[in-house]
Formats: sequence, structure tokens, C-alpha cells
Amino acid sequence: MSKTTHRHTSHWGTFTADVQDGRLTKINPFALDPDPSPIMQSLPDAVYDESRVERPMFRKGWLERSRGGSPANRGIDPFVAVPWDEAFDMVSAEVDRVRTEHGNAAIFGGSYGWSSAGRFHHAKSQLQRFLNTIGGFTDQVHTYSIAAGYAILPHILGTARAAMVEATGWDSIVANSELVVAFGGIPLKNAQVAAGGPGQHMTGPHLKEAHAAGVQFINVSPIRDDIAEHLGAEWLAIRPNTDVALMLGLAHTLETEGFADHDFLKTYCVGFPKFRDYLLGDTDAEPKDADWAASICEMPADDIRALARRMAKSRTLINTNWSLQRGDHGEQTFWMTVTLAALLGKIGLPGQGFGFGYGSMGNIGNPRQSTPSPSLAIGINECDSWIPVARIADMLLHPGEAYEFDGKTRSYPDIKLVYWCGGNPFHHHQDLNRLVRAWRRPETIIVNEPWWTATAKFSDIVLPSTTTLERKDIGASSRDRFILAMDQTIEPVGDARNDFDIFRGLAQRLGTHEVFTEGRQPEEWLKHIYDRTRQSAAEMDVTMPSYEDFWEAGHVEVPPPSEPVVMFEGFRKDPEANPLPSPSGKIEIFSQVVDGFGYDDCPGHAVWREPVEWLGCTTAQRYPLHMISNQPRTRLHGQLDNGRVSRDDKIRGREPVWVSPKDAAERDLVDGDIVRVFNDRGALLAGVRVTTEVRDGVIQLATGAWYDPIDPSENSSLDKHGNPNVLTIDKGTSQLGQGPIAHSALVELVLFDGELPNITAHTPPRIIIRDYDEIV
Repeated sequence: MSKTTHRHTSHWGTFTADVQDGRLTKINPFALDPDPSPIMQSLPDAVYDESRVERPMFRKGWLERSRGGSPANRGIDPFVAVPWDEAFDMVSAEVDRVRTEHGNAAIFGGSYGWSSAGRFHHAKSQLQRFLNTIGGFTDQVHTYSIAAGYAILPHILGTARAAMVEATGWDSIVANSELVVAFGGIPLKNAQVAAGGPGQHMTGPHLKEAHAAGVQFINVSPIRDDIAEHLGAEWLAIRPNTDVALMLGLAHTLETEGFADHDFLKTYCVGFPKFRDYLLGDTDAEPKDADWAASICEMPADDIRALARRMAKSRTLINTNWSLQRGDHGEQTFWMTVTLAALLGKIGLPGQGFGFGYGSMGNIGNPRQSTPSPSLAIGINECDSWIPVARIADMLLHPGEAYEFDGKTRSYPDIKLVYWCGGNPFHHHQDLNRLVRAWRRPETIIVNEPWWTATAKFSDIVLPSTTTLERKDIGASSRDRFILAMDQTIEPVGDARNDFDIFRGLAQRLGTHEVFTEGRQPEEWLKHIYDRTRQSAAEMDVTMPSYEDFWEAGHVEVPPPSEPVVMFEGFRKDPEANPLPSPSGKIEIFSQVVDGFGYDDCPGHAVWREPVEWLGCTTAQRYPLHMISNQPRTRLHGQLDNGRVSRDDKIRGREPVWVSPKDAAERDLVDGDIVRVFNDRGALLAGVRVTTEVRDGVIQLATGAWYDPIDPSENSSLDKHGNPNVLTIDKGTSQLGQGPIAHSALVELVLFDGELPNITAHTPPRIIIRDYDEIV
């Protein structure tokens, strides 16, 4: 019996893998990781799960399309196994047909998704590099995570880097902060993951250091669990989607009680007088005072005033979780965060001011030098066609239709072919029943995918791709201090191939092989992207070892910065010498640019706008529960839903839904019951978990359970597994950002008393393995 050990990394952490007789048997966390995630223990299950795609697969109806096979049968038809050579021939011919007949803009290659860790075999990069060699494609801009934030922050600060890159370091917070007010909390479950492969999980240890140093925390969230219990945080359980109203109430108290820092507002900001008129009610006869805010948030007005005074008298950091801008009018949460911090006058001071996303993803605020990470160049997209990231269904359903985005009127392209690689829109998109209708519109849908996700099942062509464990790569995360060697741990499962090999097979048939590969084999590419990173680091006075020494050691650890990072410190010290890249060079509390767009749903300064669905609207009379579909603690989005950590948390195979004792009692529900959760957009089954961790009137149903409709042929089929996106709204945050609004959704739930349907989320579709010539 042979046993080997291999170094590797993933989005949920770095590890060594034990392999016995060629089979992955055990995962051992990286010795230098102080807080490893248990999610990685799902890897041995997922790699060998029955849901693996092991051969190239073509939907039978697509092969029969000349004889009446219909796109309407996506998700219904069986699949036919096809040899690789024939698969390459048919896929390359179809891509060539579409670009020749309809132009490259008819190919949608946005391919949003986390893919896998590893910087060379990054699926989306490989796809887009390939498509760029043949003339380009229609792309997506921004991310589902922070779409509204990415759109609004450049108008306020001149850059969106504050949302992901330039956060004040935890070492500064530990040493200087007295109070952290966390809108949306600092959820440690989210901090388990960091894109690209982190060497260390530092958010938990940093929080413990802050607490030990005397920093006090306030969790402003309808979910108590959004901040670690050991921090002893005060819980302000406001209504979901009302954070902007609370911030306005705080701002009103600061301004009217003399706590606002007008010297800061005059020196570092523009537009405060216009915002002040709105705040005090001069423009609409509605002062945004604590009493006004209390009626919206369901928080006592005296508590709002007391919190404002406490924030003014303390060294305060405001943290706003990314999740808040994934609600209707989500741009306002980020804009009002900056505005409130500006009134306090603490921006640019150590451990104070504001930040976005502490706890939204791993290692935000992790002390790290600004050094480059390895990456694969994707080339130039010659096709100037793109959409806001979350407007997929609109694009597919309404080609040619005009829409507004960030001050411009654009129109949706007419997509004939979708190529997805490294993502799962049936996880992250809203209103999945609407997406199913849209997904059946293009002529051809192709995916590279290791598993039979819903995206694969609803596609025409599925090319089996390897997992990271089946290939060699380099791991790195933009907020982590490590660059990591990723050994190939096991042989490819079935007939799977890595994405580079898949695309060079297609490029060879389309005449772009040399452009795509640049004459390099995968090992040569790894050395190339590492050496390029090493050279860039040297230009920043950071020394990295040779590629050979790096691979022998297994990792490179970049030293932490010599001084704590403080966001906007240079701007604070000298705003003339270090202006912001905004139009005025200052913080834009009022933006003339945004005001000039004329958008009623996103005017020229931060405002309160009622969400399309919230507990204060009339829809709540029929659907009285606000659903929070936040990130799961047992997987990354939908990744590893087929592993032990995720499966063990389910209730009778269904995703757990957290319900308050009061809401459960009113519906005669107890722990372990299976309920039907529903609204006008759809319905799903979930398992009840009664808990005091959610406020009354709110349920938590985490994202990521693989979509599993009971009857894929129906337009609004019951989801058996508990995917909350059958219930969310497919609408943009505003005309400016057009981000997703998953967190503005009202539902009801009732006991499900019928016969429970079997879960088939991780079961492959019906597959025909025989000579396919008679089908073609």
C-alpha cells in the first residue's frame, strides 16, 4: 500500500492531503493557520461524489435540434456521453457558427463565479482568454457580492477600493479603537473563505485580540449570530433593510446636538449643506430624527440618540457588511456609511472612520503589504459588449431592450450562445423560476464543470473539468500574506480534463492555439506567472525566492507592513497633497455627477427609500416574514454542498431555516419540522431550526443548497432542497448600480404535511452511454 502527502490550498484554506493508493483519504490543515475552517473536511466526499461529471455530455435534445429538439427541454432531457475528440469538434463548430452568423457579442462569456483556488487554472480567466483569441464576447461588470457598492463608491470616494482592498488594518483597530459599530455584524462564518487560497484565517484571532484590548462591539443586525458570542457585543435587532434610516437618525442627533465635526466636513468633504437640508427636513418637511428612524427600524428613539452620543465620544469605527448593499436601494447603505463617518470626523485616524466588509469575507483588514499576486493574463476583449453582473435574466429575456446603468442608457445584446466556466448562476442569481425561463432562450449553453450542478443539468453541453486536487497550480489571495504551491494530489476523476487543456483543444480547431498557449505547457505557465509576480514584487522592494526554491519550500510568506495600515491616512494628513480621485478630490456627501443622472431611486446624496419588500410595506400582510438569505457556515456559496460538513447540517436532507420561538409557536412548528416556504415567486422545502438568534418576523435561510425542482418542466416548480433564490426578487438595486437585491424578500411558511419528495440535487441526470451517431 502506497501513501503520499501533498500540499494544496482552497478558498476555505490551505492544507496537506493524504493519499492512499491513489485515493484522497484525509485533509490536514496548514500548520501556520491559527483558525482553520472545517469546511475543507468536505473535500474527500465531494471529489468522489456521484455528482461528478466524468465524460463529455451532450443534451439529447440539442443533438436532435435539426429534428425538433427544443431548448425548452433543458433540465428535462437525458444526456448522451460523447468522446473528447468529437466533443471538441462539435463545440468548436458551434462557437464558430455563432460568431460567424451573429457576431462575437452573441457569445456570453461573463461566467461570473468563484471558480476554484489556483491562479493559473482559474476557470473564468481560462475561458475569457480563449474567447478573446477568437474576437471577444459579451462580459459582465462588478460582482454579485458588492455590485451596488462598486457602482456608488467611485462617485463618493473616487474609487471602490475601500470596499475590498484598503481597509484599516486589524492591528490599528486593536491598538486604537474603543467602539466598533457593525452594521450587518462581523460574521465569522463568512471569514472562513477568501478567494484564491488563504494561508491563514486571521479574522477570528484579530477579533479576540480586539476584545482583549477592550474594544467594544455593537451588532446592528436582525441576526444575533452575525457576531461572535465571545465578543459580548450589544445586539440591536433592527428590521432588515432599515440600516440607512437608523444611520440618518444617528446623523440627525449628531448634527442637532452639536456633535458633528464641521471642520472636517468643510475641509475634507463637499456637499454637506445639501444633505443637511434633507436631514433636517427642509426639503421634504420630514426631519430624519431619532423618532422618525425609530418608527422604521423598530428601535427605541432614546437608544438611537444614546448610540449617537456614544459614537461621538468614543474612538469609533463603523463597519458595514457587504450584505447590506444587496438589498433594494443598496447603494444608500454605503453612501450613508461614509456620510455618517464624515459627521463624526474620524476618517483617516488610526482605528477609526469606516470600513466595508470586515467579516464579509476572510482577511478583510488583515495586515498585508501591497504586493502583487500571480494571475493569468486574459488578453483584450475586442467586443465592447457587457451587462451589469446581475442582469442575466433581463438580458436573455429582453434582447435589445434599453436600460439605465451608472448614468448611461445601454441596451441588452441578443445572446445566442452562453459559455459558463467556474460558476453556478443557479446558485447566485435571484428568482430562479424566472432564470429557468430565461435560460431556455439561447440556442446553445455550454459549461465546463466538475459536478452535476443545476447549471450543468440545465445546459446543452457539459465538459468535465478537474478539481484543483487533480492539477498543479499556485494559490494566492489578495488579502493574505502567502503564495502557495498546489501539488497535483490525485489523478483526474473519470475522463475529466483541466480547463487549459479543454480550451487549447478548442483553440487548436479554431486556429488560435499558438495565441492561446503562447507555446507554453502548464508547468511552464506556472513558472511564467510566478516569475512575473516575483519581478513586480522586487520593484516594490519585496524579495521572493526563485520558482524552484518556492516550490521546494511549498510557500512564500510576505512580511507584514512595518506600520499599521489606516485607510485615508494620507488624505487626512494633507488633503491638498493627497486628494481623493473623486471629481472634487474630497469625500462627496453630495455628488453633482450622480444628481445629474436624474435617477429618482438614487439621487445626489444618501437618502432613505422604502425597499420594494420589507416588513413595513403592505405585502407584509400576506407574507409577514422577512427572509435573510445570507452566506452559509457549512460551504462556500454552493461549493461543497455535496460534502459531509454541509450534508450533516441539513434537516432530513433539506437546508435549515432559522425561525424565532414566537414565529414558530404562531405556526405550531417545532425543531425538525419540514416547512413549505413560499411567496408569489415560488416555493421550497426547508427544515425548521427554532432559535433565539433571529429577531421575530425574520427567518434565516442560507444560500447554497443546490437547486432541486420537483418537476423541471414546470415554470414555478417546488424546490425540494431549500434554495432561497426561488423566492428572491430579480430587480436591480437602482438605475445607478443595478445590483442584486436578494435581501429584500418577504415570505410565509407553513408545515409541509405531504409525502416528502426524494432529494435529487446531487444525483446525475439520466445518461445514455452508447453510440450517439443514430441520435445526431
